Amino acid sequence: MSDYPLLNAFLTMMWFFLWIMWFMLLFRVITDIFSDDALSGWGKAGWTLSVCVLPFLGVLVYLIVRGRSMGERAMRQAQARDQAFRAYVRDAATEAPTTGTAGTNKADELAKLAGLHDHGDISDAEYEKAKAKVLAG
Repeated sequence: MSDYPLLNAFLTMMWFFLWIMWFMLLFRVITDIFSDDALSGWGKAGWTLSVCVLPFLGVLVYLIVRGRSMGERAMRQAQARDQAFRAYVRDAATEAPTTGTAGTNKADELAKLAGLHDHGDISDAEYEKAKAKVLAG
């Protein structure tokens, strides 16, 4: 038999997971503070100081005051990253293929373009322009 009952093991695991959740929340709040471009330097310093000096109260107040806009900011940042990725894919797809590259031919390039077009990464006009470049080169 053990002198560490099952209930104590359960409570230990619960406290451990709550501790991990607390640090995840704390890091999420600090990341949100520094990623918000609309917040001034003094605002960032004030929120950081409140979160570091009085962590439980600071995080609670931050979530009450700015919690709703945390998700909106995260959504805008995700959309900006998605737009940047799509622009990169469009630029990479519409560049003229380099001649003499081993393993690439017009059929491979056209297949890549068709895949991008079918997936919706490039528009019809961009597809036709890139296709014309491949066929001309």
